[in-house]
Amino acid sequence: MSQKATKTWCLRLLPVLFFFISFVTYYCSNAILQSYGGTTKPLNSSKTLCGGWLTQKKWGSLNFNISRHTELFLKLEDFFWREHLSKLALPYGIKGSELLLLKVLAVTANYQVPASIEKLECRTCVVIGNGFAIKNSSLGSIINKYDVVIRLNDAPVRGYEEDVGNKTTMRFFYPESASYNPGLHNEPSTLMVLVPFKQQDLRWLKEILYNEKRVRKGFWKPPPQIWLGDISKIRVLDPHFLHQTADRLLQIPLHPKGKQAPVHPTTGILAVFVALNYCDVVHIAGFGYPNSRSQRQPIHYYGYDTMRSMKNSYHDLNHEAEALKRLEDLGAILYLHPHL
Repeated sequence: MSQKATKTWCLRLLPVLFFFISFVTYYCSNAILQSYGGTTKPLNSSKTLCGGWLTQKKWGSLNFNISRHTELFLKLEDFFWREHLSKLALPYGIKGSELLLLKVLAVTANYQVPASIEKLECRTCVVIGNGFAIKNSSLGSIINKYDVVIRLNDAPVRGYEEDVGNKTTMRFFYPESASYNPGLHNEPSTLMVLVPFKQQDLRWLKEILYNEKRVRKGFWKPPPQIWLGDISKIRVLDPHFLHQTADRLLQIPLHPKGKQAPVHPTTGILAVFVALNYCDVVHIAGFGYPNSRSQRQPIHYYGYDTMRSMKNSYHDLNHEAEALKRLEDLGAILYLHPHL
């Protein structure tokens, strides 16, 4: 074959070779994402994932018999312009805590999610639990691609970026789980979302905001006496969400009878329920606890806590695991990694 003919054949084969390389690259990248429970479609552009009708259909299939609630945080106008009627006290309502809330909300003065997220036609969200299951997952770069990344309590980010990413849109916390310096493991734009389980939680925040004398009684663990959070980024989660998580998702008694110990949702299952309300796509990672017989198995991707630390917990972890399984089976949530 002449040199000219050989050159012609090579030129003809180039498009075929380019197509083959592109196909292999696409297939392999999607296979890797699938191995973590991801989706084969772009997170932000897929109408299949993000259609409003599909979101509503998914919500309807959950049989909660309530409307989606996309206003997440308490606002001053809820109290100032109209009477805010609540028949339940914290953690499921605000009865008896109105004055504390008025003082807190008057200082924070910000009650919305950033406009850049609010205006999205489709919101893709991932809730990052603190469980050991996310350790060595290398999910960090995938997690950072979601529109909204919700983290819990004082779970660290620095030093764990490869597994958990470093983007944090919201962090749900309560005083006992607060880090004295939120800037260490959050971004400057991160919303610090207080989940008030009791009046003392609101009082703690009020004392921080007004620089008042700290009252240490009423906490199962001493909260930070100095808190360096950005006031403009503080939000107070509407107790509606904890109420509906307990009542509709977990179906646990709101008022235990007799000597029955109270059971409350964890911040993790609460965050999932909030995401189901606010987001069109909800994925989760880092959820799940070891078998109760594995007392020495670490329960977090950081630190050394084991199942023994959950012995006197006010949470029903098995019941919450069953609820997550139901949501997964219904297609309402998707795990980003293999799980039990």
